[in-house]
Amino acid sequence: MAEDGAGGAGGARGAGGTGGGVEHTGGWGNYFLTLLDRLPLPVAVCRSDGEVLIANPAMANQWGEVPGRLNGRNLLDLFRPRDRAQLERLGEALRRGYRSRYLVRVCWRMGGDGAAREGELSIDPVGEAAPNRPALLVLLRVGDECPARPEGAEVSPVEERVLALAASGATTAAMGKALGLTVDGVNYHLTRLSRRWRVPNRTALVARAYVLGVLTPGVWPPATRR
Repeated sequence: MAEDGAGGAGGARGAGGTGGGVEHTGGWGNYFLTLLDRLPLPVAVCRSDGEVLIANPAMANQWGEVPGRLNGRNLLDLFRPRDRAQLERLGEALRRGYRSRYLVRVCWRMGGDGAAREGELSIDPVGEAAPNRPALLVLLRVGDECPARPEGAEVSPVEERVLALAASGATTAAMGKALGLTVDGVNYHLTRLSRRWRVPNRTALVARAYVLGVLTPGVWPPATRR
């Protein structure tokens, strides 16, 4: 891991300052930044669309960066949600002005290309709801290394969508319309997946997708883990 290269109140501001995203005046602003720098827990403040306004050294160290280098990045570029339905619930809550805490399970790679890790983002809306949506206070609880996906679990984005539609009970014609494919194109992907996973029919194919973790259990309509 790279050194964070900053101590005290300068760390959270980083090389690029606050990026214009976090207003602060006088002593209380500097006090807030000093506290943020010294927190051992990875913390960031983001816009409602996920753009990072400010991050502390503990958060930046997850990618071997100094804090200011995360400013302007988007959380969805940094973390991969384990269940995209959690993001959809958060987005809907923000649109409705709800202020509860939301938890999102995520994976990412330490240092950008190092060991795969998993953890949980705790997201709290803060600030005024109007006229703009509130900012988000994001805390990361780091867990263990991500378990390796079983052999054969890697599928293309198109194959993932085919599997999700198949799990929803869509007909081949309906799947083709949703994906912009012909019926033969849909059957091509279904046949390839069935041969790869050595299953005899569509029902077994969907079951296999859940077993391999390609589709997310407990979510309706069916969704992939990307």
